[in-house]
Amino acid sequence: MNSIKHIENALKELDDEVQKILLNWSIALNEKDNLMLPIVQQKKVLTQTLQDLTYLKDNPPSPNQPCAISKYREDVK
Repeated sequence: MNSIKHIENALKELDDEVQKILLNWSIALNEKDNLMLPIVQQKKVLTQTLQDLTYLKDNPPSPNQPCAISKYREDVK
């Protein structure tokens, strides 16, 4: 699945961006927090999407059946 590879690449880019922010000594700590918050939010969404796509790849739904992703997620319960 190409989408899985694209998400993995996007996650790596977000990690690299966080490292650049953390290693930049000219940015105040509270500003680092402000810069990283949207990155962390994006990473959370992409990570969940990656998990969902991986699950669907490994457990394809039967025809005319729901995908049942919510059954495997721990945080949905």
